[in-house]
Amino acid sequence: QAQLVEIGGGLVLPGGSLRLSCVAFGFTFNSYRMAWFRRAPGKAREFVADIDWSATYTYYGDSVKGRFTISRDNVKKVVVLQMDSLAPEDTAVYYCAATSSYDHTETMSSYDFWGQGTQVTVSS
Repeated sequence: QAQLVEIGGGLVLPGGSLRLSCVAFGFTFNSYRMAWFRRAPGKAREFVADIDWSATYTYYGDSVKGRFTISRDNVKKVVVLQMDSLAPEDTAVYYCAATSSYDHTETMSSYDFWGQGTQVTVSS
């Protein structure tokens, strides 16, 4: 059974960094495009970043460009979101997701598997 497990959320000061990891189980990881989404309090879930199966192409939401970096290790079956220069507006539950779509997509319904989410809080 397919499963995604997010690790690494927590509390961080504004301007700080945090690294989220997502470990995949039960499906052919290197055949899937991987992504991160987030849902801030009172807001809809939004796209953060995605990466193709070969780690050649990455895409970022406008609000995180230049601050967040997505990467993957197909041997370890892990996708990582490195978050730098964090701001209070980045406070959200962060979700890992997997899609069999070959092309970049920000449409949540296109994603086949989702993690349970991990809380990131940016506050002084």
